[in-house]
Amino acid sequence: MIGATLYSDAACPWAYSVSPALHVIRWRYGDQLDWRLVVIGLTESAQQYVDRGYTPLRGARGQLRFRRYGMPFSPQPKARVAATARACRAVVSARLLDPGSEWRVFRALQLANFTTPILLDDDEQLREVLRDLDGVDADAIIARLGDPEVSEAYQRDRAESRTAAGSAAELQGKTANTDGPVRYTAPSLGLSRNGLSLMAGGWQPVEAYDALVANLDPALERRPPPEWPASLLDHFADGLTTQEVAALMTHGNDAPDRAGAEAALLELVADGAARREPLGDDALWLPA
Repeated sequence: MIGATLYSDAACPWAYSVSPALHVIRWRYGDQLDWRLVVIGLTESAQQYVDRGYTPLRGARGQLRFRRYGMPFSPQPKARVAATARACRAVVSARLLDPGSEWRVFRALQLANFTTPILLDDDEQLREVLRDLDGVDADAIIARLGDPEVSEAYQRDRAESRTAAGSAAELQGKTANTDGPVRYTAPSLGLSRNGLSLMAGGWQPVEAYDALVANLDPALERRPPPEWPASLLDHFADGLTTQEVAALMTHGNDAPDRAGAEAALLELVADGAARREPLGDDALWLPA
C-alpha cells in the first residue's frame, strides 16, 4: 500500500487543472493507494488577497490561461474577492462527519468555484453547493464550521501543509511563504511506502506521478485505459469533465484525444447510457 497525501485548496486553479492527472492515477492504481486530503487554507480573510492586488477582474482574467489544461471555466468577474478558509473548513467538517466524503465535497467546491459566481467564504453559498451532493449532509457540515473539533483539525492541516522547507518541492520552486512558514503549493502530492517518502510539488504532469508510484512499488497492478468511456462513468459516479475522460482513455504518453472522447460520450448520451450537464464552457458527463 502506498500512502498518497494531496495538499490542496479549492480556490487554486492549478489544483483544479490537475484533476485529469489525478483521476488517471486513481483509475490506474485504485485502492492500492491510500489517499489523504490536506487542505492548505490559502487565505483566512479576503483582505489578504486585496492587499496582494487581487481583484474580481484579475481573478477572471487569470482563469483564461488555465483553459489550455482542459477543465471547465466560466471566467466572469465575481461580486468580490473571497478567502478560502471557510471552504477548507467545510472539507474538514465533512471529513469528521463522514470520513471519505471530504473528497466529494472538495470536488464540488472546485467545480462551483470555477464555473459559478460562488464566493468560497459565504456559508450559505457553500451550503447550496453541497446540497446537490447525494448522501452529504450540507446543513451539518456548515453548522460545524466553527466547532472546536473542526477548528483544531483545520489548523493541523494548515500546519502540515506549511512544512515544506527543505523539501524536494522547495528545490523545484514549487513552494510559497505568503503567510510565514514555507508551505506546499496546491496541488502537491506526497507519496510514501515503507519509510520512503517522495514529493511531487505543485502542478505536475501525470507522467511524474506515475513514475513516482511505479518506483515506490513496481509490484503494483496497473489498470489500462478503457477503450470506451462507459466504464469510467460507472466508476466515477459523480461525473467527469471532457478532459478528464480524454486523459483516462489515453494510452502511454500519447496526447489526450479530447475530440474523440467527446464524440464517444455523445454517443453514450444518444444511447441513453449517459447524460450531459453543461458546466462552464464544457460539461459534466454522468451515468444515466
